[in-house]
Amino acid sequence: MLWVECRIVDALRGRRRMRATAVKLPCSFWFLLLFGAGGLVLFIHLQDLSEMVQQQAPGVKLRGTARQSREALCTQDSEGVRVSPGQDQRLAVEGLTSPIPPMQFPAFQWTRHSATPGSREQDMGSLRVTKRHRKLLKTSPVVSNNSHNSSSSSSGSPDSPEESWQWYRLSHIQEARQRLMKEVCAKYKSSISRTITPHHVSRIYVEDKYKLLYCEVPKAGCSNWKRILMVLSGLASSTHEIKHDAVHYGNHLKRLDSFDRQGITQRLETYTKVLFVREPLERLVSAFRDKFENPNTYYHPVFGKPIISKYRVNASKVALRTGSGVTFQEFMQYLLDVHRPVGMDIHWEPTSQLCSPCLLDYNFIGKFETMEEEANFLLRRTGAPHNLTFPSFKDRNPKAERTSTHLTHRYFAQLSTSERQRAYDFYYMDYLMFNYSKPFKDLY
Repeated sequence: MLWVECRIVDALRGRRRMRATAVKLPCSFWFLLLFGAGGLVLFIHLQDLSEMVQQQAPGVKLRGTARQSREALCTQDSEGVRVSPGQDQRLAVEGLTSPIPPMQFPAFQWTRHSATPGSREQDMGSLRVTKRHRKLLKTSPVVSNNSHNSSSSSSGSPDSPEESWQWYRLSHIQEARQRLMKEVCAKYKSSISRTITPHHVSRIYVEDKYKLLYCEVPKAGCSNWKRILMVLSGLASSTHEIKHDAVHYGNHLKRLDSFDRQGITQRLETYTKVLFVREPLERLVSAFRDKFENPNTYYHPVFGKPIISKYRVNASKVALRTGSGVTFQEFMQYLLDVHRPVGMDIHWEPTSQLCSPCLLDYNFIGKFETMEEEANFLLRRTGAPHNLTFPSFKDRNPKAERTSTHLTHRYFAQLSTSERQRAYDFYYMDYLMFNYSKPFKDLY
């Protein structure tokens, strides 16, 4: 019996040891588990904080777009395109799609920025300037995009945090446009000759005082840009006092091809090269309306007569004699004909051919759709007088309706699907280089 009682006592003591051990093990285990969970929460919090700081930092680098084949680009529909903050905000309007994947812009907070009426394309919206941004702007240098004109750029500087933020935004727009231009040129124009001839610079106007080179693109604000150059060169005190004929027929401005080879090279290397573009088909409709729907002593006889003679059945003697009354369908037949009865004209020649952007490497690429803001930004950067701003008036046929997206669609509704496709193909490089959306849903 004594032996049995000893065994029972030993068993009870063993159970107590097991219970004590069981109590100690969970305490250690829970301590380690809580410590690990706390570390995980701290790591996640630090990650979120890091991402937030990265989004608000003013030095975020742009990421270039991956180049794609034309077939892959053109099969995207508007619902399938991912739009980055500030990218073409009107991309899906009227079922438009973009031939270029969206540019990657900094991850800031954006607000809607109303474009010029009738525009299809807009790069970035206005930035919502927060207190955090204002603090950054007070301590951050202004972004300078022009390495050739640093002395001129420094003479015009922003006066307020809001203006600094606008400079920062527009500078990044320029970086994105120039990056896209270089990508398209590298892909499609890599085999072109790098020799610059007088023909390549024949459309470029020179302003020596402020070191500007402006390539004239008709129907993309060129009249008012010439007025700006005349004021900068001291030929006029105000843009409003310069008449249309003085702008285009007065020969007041120098062209780059008027200089010798050394003068051309020196200016191309040291001056700010400026190019302003417009949605290609909208520019085309604007040119047609201006030259063929209004009285014109040059375009009616020189272009109208051969167009009517070749493309109009049973044309009247009056139409054949005057060349007046060319319809939009007849004009498009002429434009898309490989055997045109009369040559090309600068008013509807593609900008990619008119200004040779792959050869001349423009420092500033502006857009007609946001002309005033971008032109004034450029003028400030070049140190132009503060009272000189880009004029917004229309001096030819001022009472006529301005050519817009809606009006362009109305004209092209007169054509067949295949004709619209051929018109898009005609200006395809312009659409690629300057990142404009497809103008019609049925295009491939």
